[in-house]
Amino acid sequence: MLNRTLAPESLQVNEIKFLEPLTQHLDNGIPVFTINAGKQELVRIEFIFENVNWDASKPLQAVGVSHLINNGTDKLSAKEIADKVDYYGAFLQTEYGADQSSVKLYTLNKHLSLVLPILRSILNESIFPEQELAIFVQNQKQSLQVNLQKNDFLARRQFANSIFGNTPYGSNIEAEDYNALKRDDLINYFKAAYKPENCTVIVAGKFEENEFAILNNVFGNQWQNTEASVINKFTFEASPKGEILIERPEAIQSAIRMGALSISRNHHDFPGFQVLNCLLGGYFGSRLMANIREDKGYTYGIGSAVVSLRDAGYFFIATEVGTEVCNNALTEIEKEIDLLKTELVANQELDLVRNYMLGSMLGSLENAFSHADKFKNVYFSGLDHNYYENYIKTVKTITSQELKDLAGKYLNTDNFTKVIVGKK
Repeated sequence: MLNRTLAPESLQVNEIKFLEPLTQHLDNGIPVFTINAGKQELVRIEFIFENVNWDASKPLQAVGVSHLINNGTDKLSAKEIADKVDYYGAFLQTEYGADQSSVKLYTLNKHLSLVLPILRSILNESIFPEQELAIFVQNQKQSLQVNLQKNDFLARRQFANSIFGNTPYGSNIEAEDYNALKRDDLINYFKAAYKPENCTVIVAGKFEENEFAILNNVFGNQWQNTEASVINKFTFEASPKGEILIERPEAIQSAIRMGALSISRNHHDFPGFQVLNCLLGGYFGSRLMANIREDKGYTYGIGSAVVSLRDAGYFFIATEVGTEVCNNALTEIEKEIDLLKTELVANQELDLVRNYMLGSMLGSLENAFSHADKFKNVYFSGLDHNYYENYIKTVKTITSQELKDLAGKYLNTDNFTKVIVGKK
């Protein structure tokens, strides 16, 4: 019988296996990466397009196209598209990111040949009806108006704009930008971005020769969109803005967001920096949570993250605290950073973080879809699965001294931009 008075033995994760994708090309050259796994007759096909032709005077072109691309084609209205996709038990999802936009199709294998032509029509014949655009603009302006009342939203967008300027990573969108969104701009962007030479397909699920033949038959020929395009490319230089206070006299809580440009996934220090970040504010047992939430009671939650984009990386700490303890919270945040730079992390604490990070990695690989997502992360960073092998090795072997060195190298608060919205 199980003795429940004894804690179960704790063991470190030994091995994490990643599924390598099969690389193929459609007849028109579109690369297709397939994670063929799973027993269910289900597949996810993701068409990913690089964002192109950035125009700071029209910052919503890519966003608008991503939101409205399945709202009407030459042959099908938005309702007809939705009804047809529903009829086959399929699901369409569009996503906009700062570097890429995508359209995902989830479908049963037996309906693949019937659903893919609908998606082909969307990716080639979308017309962005004026009525749908007007609804989109109205809804987005209302959403923006609501968000502008939230301190955390204001802090997030001011911080991003301060370090990235008017690029897709940091553009401050205003209601006027939605008013300026024109159907012709959407169509022009659509014709430039949604074309084979700008497309990568990542497939996950049960997907074998027959399914690939169907995909190639529908998408491996000429597409309608052929306009010229230039993939977005940006360079950034660190220019810390110091402290930026957006005063809101009626505020009960102040939102804090602080950090700086940093390294991205391509840098050899990135895995070690992720361990350091986890210690500081990357999980519920982190130092920031233990001090500022559990000990001081200044906040419900505080966290930090190191983010990798294609053309930049950045580090940030974010929280909301009572206005009367805002200055105290800032002091405690800097204190925790200073401790990482001046004292060695105890082995017991480091072992806890190692187990958390390895367990999180293992838990994030539950099915073919999550394996495809992991591949996507490294592929669009110009890396391969060796990155994860190095990541796991780093988590298992990094020393307290190496973490202290990384803290001294990357957590210089004098170079931080600190945004506070509320009162202090």
